[in-house]
Amino acid sequence: MNDYLYDVARRLVAFDTVSAKSDRDAMEYIAGELAPQGFKTALQPVELFGVSQANLVAWVGPPRADGLIISGHVDVVPFDGQPGWERDPLKLEVVDGRIYGRGTTDMKGFIAECLDAARTLDSARLKRPLVFVFTASEEVGCQGAHLVAPALKQILGETPVPGLAWIGEPTSWGVSHAHKSIVSFGVTVRGIGGHSGAPARGVNAIAVMARVIETIGRYQRELAARRPAEYAEIFPDAPHDVLNFGTVHGGIALNMIAEECKLRISYRTLPDADPLDVYREIGHRLEALDGHDYAGREHRAKIETALMNVVPPLDSPRGTALEAALFDVTGAKTSGGALYATDGGWFTGSGITSLICGPGDLEQAHQPNEFVRRDAFERGTAMITKVVERLCCAG
Repeated sequence: MNDYLYDVARRLVAFDTVSAKSDRDAMEYIAGELAPQGFKTALQPVELFGVSQANLVAWVGPPRADGLIISGHVDVVPFDGQPGWERDPLKLEVVDGRIYGRGTTDMKGFIAECLDAARTLDSARLKRPLVFVFTASEEVGCQGAHLVAPALKQILGETPVPGLAWIGEPTSWGVSHAHKSIVSFGVTVRGIGGHSGAPARGVNAIAVMARVIETIGRYQRELAARRPAEYAEIFPDAPHDVLNFGTVHGGIALNMIAEECKLRISYRTLPDADPLDVYREIGHRLEALDGHDYAGREHRAKIETALMNVVPPLDSPRGTALEAALFDVTGAKTSGGALYATDGGWFTGSGITSLICGPGDLEQAHQPNEFVRRDAFERGTAMITKVVERLCCAG
């Protein structure tokens, strides 16, 4: 067993970096591990949703072009109240070939491998820079990457921003070059309250929201029927735009006309689409919707939409040096599409081509008793080292 690798993973899992909490202690720990290895480190303080967070950029090597970014996020999804946990989420446990703990798959295990690879790196052999970019608040809309990507040029100073990025999200060591966008928005129906004994005097917001959901649902079926042939292989499970009704809340009591109802929705569009086209089309359809409820025709409800967040898609060009290196070390033969979004969408806007490849299994991401397979985890350090040698050390 590699004691350092497991010790780092244990320390990372122990930091409670659920997105609603600060990640600064974890980032300072990572920076403290990298600085003795010759890395320059810079914490980018950011405040997200009222919480003090930080992105970390660490780099080593000569200030030349064509270096490599290796990236991961430090935040994790919540575990309090998640049914099914049989272990302490913040305690690393190794049992029967599995390494348990929140973030082992998504994606502190990969970050531990990065630190282990950095520990054995001979920086004197680097001909091009290696840059680690570890981000905050990825799980709530890639917020950290949105802020750090355009700031990399200033942070790195005389070191050119590398044009290639390896993002270690869970792919079971497969390779992905594309993912869909994510757009989230809300719909609020404002009715007219009153006593349930006289429903015609008001407008029931829940009843009107039912029409909203039916309208959007019909459009959802239309989206599912549009299946461009070029995405059949990249996204075989869903080669089309997908939509999900997330939450709905409305009403106060059984004997009151519901005055307000709120719906939260997210959708994912194919990489070649304008992510906001679906939002605009839904807005047009809701403008034409009958705002009466089923109890009366005298009053109409007001229907409002509000955009919440947009994460850009990823569609990286094929045939890059990073793709060849990842194929070589993983044994993968081809590249596909990830079912989730990543920080790579924001990296694209800064001229960075990203590929997704990591040790975790997607089936374990966000799950109770999250684990990464021990064999996949222990392979990672050598794989990272080989990619760095190929892209940053070769002549």
